[in-house]
Amino acid sequence: MTTLSVRQIRSRYLTLYGLRWLPSGLLMPVMILLMQERGLTLSQIGLVATAQGLVVLALELPAGGFADALGRKPVLLVAWVLGLGSLALMAVADSFWMFFLVWALQGVYRALDSGPMESWYVDATLAVDPKAEYERGLGWAGTVVGVAIGTGALLSGGLVALGPVGPVSALALPVIVAAVLQAVSIVALLALMAEQRPASGPAALRASVVDAPRMVGQALGLLRRNRVLAALVAVELFWGFGMVTFESLLPVRLAEVLDDPDRAAALLGPAGTAAWLANAAGAALTPFLLRRLGAAPAAALMRILQGVTVVGMGLLAGPVGILIAYLACYTVHGASNPLHMGLLHRQVDGPYRTSVLSLNSMAGQPAAALGAVTLTALADATSIGVAMIVGGVVLAVAAPLYLPAWRAARRTPPDATVEQEAAEPETTGGGPGHAGLAAAPAGPSLDTAAAAPAGRE
Repeated sequence: MTTLSVRQIRSRYLTLYGLRWLPSGLLMPVMILLMQERGLTLSQIGLVATAQGLVVLALELPAGGFADALGRKPVLLVAWVLGLGSLALMAVADSFWMFFLVWALQGVYRALDSGPMESWYVDATLAVDPKAEYERGLGWAGTVVGVAIGTGALLSGGLVALGPVGPVSALALPVIVAAVLQAVSIVALLALMAEQRPASGPAALRASVVDAPRMVGQALGLLRRNRVLAALVAVELFWGFGMVTFESLLPVRLAEVLDDPDRAAALLGPAGTAAWLANAAGAALTPFLLRRLGAAPAAALMRILQGVTVVGMGLLAGPVGILIAYLACYTVHGASNPLHMGLLHRQVDGPYRTSVLSLNSMAGQPAAALGAVTLTALADATSIGVAMIVGGVVLAVAAPLYLPAWRAARRTPPDATVEQEAAEPETTGGGPGHAGLAAAPAGPSLDTAAAAPAGRE
């Protein structure tokens, strides 16, 4: 197999990353409204969403260990096939339990999908050039995901505006197109992701099953020994809970204000495009924020600002004001993701990268399920606006959890090297050629960025 250059690896990573998030862009404006159209109440929708969180909670860490042990490509392939199956079922689901199964399949998909592609990109890049600045590609991924989701949302709005096509309702059309694009993504994954694994076949599969628990145990050990990593993962608890507001409740809030769900869905198409372009612009601000504030202070500030924008969505009474707050929220969201993931990446190196990313995602997904149940029940009992205000406050109160990373960065020289960190085995998890866990962050780089949108999503 021909060795890929750093530029080729980055190009393939960004292409696959964009294809992965394009179907999500199609679903975001219509998913909640589609379930309402098919008879589910907001409280039932919240309960349905818990299926994803519970499945992710059960599978996130084993999936990360499995990817580290067996290889990223086969795990991603299984994940994307399951994602295609969930979309096919979503297109025809018409009951609480069918949608519950859809979200459970989405949970398996997200657990397997969380981390392997990013880990493949970083490790493949370092294998070609150990001194390569992989952070640049991770930062560009933030722009790619914004454009991909924005394009999907625009297409979704256009499909809804076209109206029903035969027996297919306007809100179901984006789901069908998303399934087609998911199939295209699977073909691209097979063609573009080149991964060298030590073994393959049934023997490798059995070995990876045996080895996965060890990888999980090592990742948990990293979390126990590193206070900075523990605080960063804890941020995801608040973020996952609060993200329900702008991912799930915003379409309902807009439909409430406009008193027309179809019009709200059609409007959310271009609005979603603008929001994800704003997300891409926010990601592009990362070097400026790092230069002026530093990674941890900037990340804390973004948490507070995001909470303020969500509170604005809950308080403002007109569609224009709500959409302005929505765009501001996604601008901040775009800046928050690279800052948070950049801090997280600087806490781990070596063979456990995917497992640690899975730890981070594991905290966010169940918290999102809890947020879905709590905030939708609160919306039914009071109003959508009140639920969004509560979610916004929860987002903001996570800001102090960045203090350990800020203190550690101040204690560590900016030019600290991986070799220096590896010389302190009592604070690392080990691993061939690299420290398993840095004792403290190596200091912020102006290019540090990593894209991880909610919904994780």
